[in-house]
Amino acid sequence: MKNIFTKHTFERIYDFFTKRIVYHSVLWIAYILSFTAIQSYGTNQYWFWFSNQLILAAFYAAGVYFNIFYLIPNYLSQKKFATYAVLMTLSSFVITPLQLFFLWMKATPYPDYQQYIYNNQPYLFLATFIFILVSTLMKIISDWARHQREKKELETQTMQSELRFLKSQINPHFLFNTLNNLYALTLKKSDKAPEIVVKLSEMMRYMLYECNEKWVPLYKEVNYLRNYMDLERLRQSTNVAISFEVAGNVSNQHLAPLLFIPFIENSFKHGISNNLEEGFVTINLSIDPEAVHLYIENSKPSMPAQFHKRSGGIGLVNVRRRLDLLYPDKYDLSIEDTPTTYGVNLEINLV
Repeated sequence: MKNIFTKHTFERIYDFFTKRIVYHSVLWIAYILSFTAIQSYGTNQYWFWFSNQLILAAFYAAGVYFNIFYLIPNYLSQKKFATYAVLMTLSSFVITPLQLFFLWMKATPYPDYQQYIYNNQPYLFLATFIFILVSTLMKIISDWARHQREKKELETQTMQSELRFLKSQINPHFLFNTLNNLYALTLKKSDKAPEIVVKLSEMMRYMLYECNEKWVPLYKEVNYLRNYMDLERLRQSTNVAISFEVAGNVSNQHLAPLLFIPFIENSFKHGISNNLEEGFVTINLSIDPEAVHLYIENSKPSMPAQFHKRSGGIGLVNVRRRLDLLYPDKYDLSIEDTPTTYGVNLEINLV
């Protein structure tokens, strides 16, 4: 509860200080106070120098915001660079005499300071010009940063939309195959049907309620695979050798959901056929603290290679795309296709 409160408070503070009117005000106040402190150091005329900085800041701000809200959108953004440079310089020429006039009038009781103001007109013009120029640079940088942020958000939204689409294709695909198997058993009035319903219920609960997150605990994904393997053992005949082994410590690792099931489903769909006297599916899942390695090998029936590849389904195409999106440059996938066996090696770096 404390962490949630702290995070919420931090977000509110961040949102407040990132508002333009707030951080601009903070910058102007910081400028006025810092320069007042420098100029009044060692004197007893703090308020005199403070009022001077208020006058200067007012005209600097006029030039800065005229530049930001008028000159940049209408000239610099339109690539009218020469016109923009002339108008920016002209703005400094207009603002500087106004600053001089107010400072001169305010310094009437101080003739020496009036003379100082008069002698430093070029520096006052230069300071005004630099303020406007710095505002231009800051505007360019902030616009670039905002563009990069919006581009990143758009890419994230696009990737999330694509991932949701790919996942929506995987779930009905698996459900169709499982219900088809259950239907075959109910036709035979098999005693295995109720057990399959229980397993399927657990799997559907996981798919519907927990796989909406981008990452899920690895142990939940492993439990899901165990249920699937139990379901296949109930469904398959006794001449099929099914092996599923998990090596390593399944602790607090996290993984994208439903990445392994298309490969495993494919191994049963195409690795066990009625024309095989003895089929097999071997699945090994090795887990390290920072990586997970899936190895699948299944027997392959005698059929044309073209048919085998075509019947591979959309599952494998989708899972490759999901791996590219979720684990760019962090996974290795290889396929071993021989006349009698089909193997899959998938290693994912979890960090």
